[in-house]
Amino acid sequence: MPLGPLTTRTRVAVATAGLLIAAGAPAAYATLGEGAASPAAVTAQARGKAYVETRLFFGTERPDGGPDVTDRQFMAFVDKEVTPGFPAGLTVQDGRGQWRDANGTIERERSYEMILFYPAAEARLHDPRIERVREAYKKTFGQESVARLDEPTRADF
Repeated sequence: MPLGPLTTRTRVAVATAGLLIAAGAPAAYATLGEGAASPAAVTAQARGKAYVETRLFFGTERPDGGPDVTDRQFMAFVDKEVTPGFPAGLTVQDGRGQWRDANGTIERERSYEMILFYPAAEARLHDPRIERVREAYKKTFGQESVARLDEPTRADF
């Protein structure tokens, strides 16, 4: 059995495969760069519709030294100030947070994180509602701020 032609064919096949891999490598590595979406994320992004995810962070300690906001008080606030503007739903999670207050003191406190989802096309409609919630909480419970985080996302229900 002659080995010469097989060896040549094998060399050509390996060289061709190497060229194909080298040609595709820059594109493959470019998609794996920092900040690039993983294959699972790309698949997940293809599902659902364009939404905005807004997270609000509510502290419970009062700067004036008054009693902390209780669960009952917070849920009554949600019922009165949030639910009417977001009747489709929301999520509230318990948290622990810290931040630097207006006097430069690092405050550690129990907190609530509220997550709101709404269609991206309705963002302008919901923005003033969210700002009213933030202002109402600050006024009602004497808070310096309510943090807000908005991110575009895709959601499927």
